[in-house]
Amino acid sequence: MDSKKPPAIGLGYRIGKLTVSSATKERKSNYIVWSCTCDCGGSILLDTRTLQRGTVRDCGCESNVKPGRKDLTGQRFGKLVCLEPVDELDNSGQTQWLCQCDCGQKCLAATHQLQCGYKKSCGCVGHPPRKDYIGKHFGMLTVVEYAGKRDGMHRWKCVCDCGNETIVGQTLLQTGKTKSCGCLQNSIIKENLKLCEGTSVTILESVGKHLNANNTSGYTGVYWNRKTERWVASITFKGKNYYLGSYVDIQDAAKARKRGEKMHEQFLEWYYKERKENKGRHKEVK
Repeated sequence: MDSKKPPAIGLGYRIGKLTVSSATKERKSNYIVWSCTCDCGGSILLDTRTLQRGTVRDCGCESNVKPGRKDLTGQRFGKLVCLEPVDELDNSGQTQWLCQCDCGQKCLAATHQLQCGYKKSCGCVGHPPRKDYIGKHFGMLTVVEYAGKRDGMHRWKCVCDCGNETIVGQTLLQTGKTKSCGCLQNSIIKENLKLCEGTSVTILESVGKHLNANNTSGYTGVYWNRKTERWVASITFKGKNYYLGSYVDIQDAAKARKRGEKMHEQFLEWYYKERKENKGRHKEVK
């Protein structure tokens, strides 16, 4: 059986909210480019092939999809429902869609991933399964948000005790292979951190004096949680991370962090006193 013949495009042809009003002198891949009037009063230029395919049905007044690209708005793929296209294309130049997963999370997925069945969830049903690591502490790293799945591994955005932000694979966190942003890999750096009872004296001494270049809040120990849309304050002491609350106002989060720093101040007082006494005992032995 022959395939359905494409419609003939000419003056007065109508598709969706568009009516072909005139032919232009422009050509696209040897197809005539037509001037089309929209019911809203707007206008748009479309070639014959695009009109025959019916992929564009208005001047852009209702649809967020650019001409020539497939509209997946509202369509379901596995546990994902397409909400709207985003401006950023994927590595192959494909349109990416903001999708709502049945689990409540949102994610980005390219058109070809959805249509070919490669992407059916935000990663919540993938293999290996995604853990709930937000707020958990691994070595010097505190997990702040999910960063997506890449190369078969779930990724997490973490804040290091030294102030750096880094993306770490879930497996690397689970196995303990990654415990910092990299600041502990260099033995010289590790010595300069002056670690004592799981706490870096060097880092405590630098708190409030300068911010790391990767800090996005302007305050040490304060970060934005996209999931809750609130500012979170936390502090690490002796290898343990303490949650200091989440706040709508960043200033409230900064004050909470400042209150938490009292434990650091008390620790430094003890450290300096202990070091001074140890030096005194060492001199007596000599």
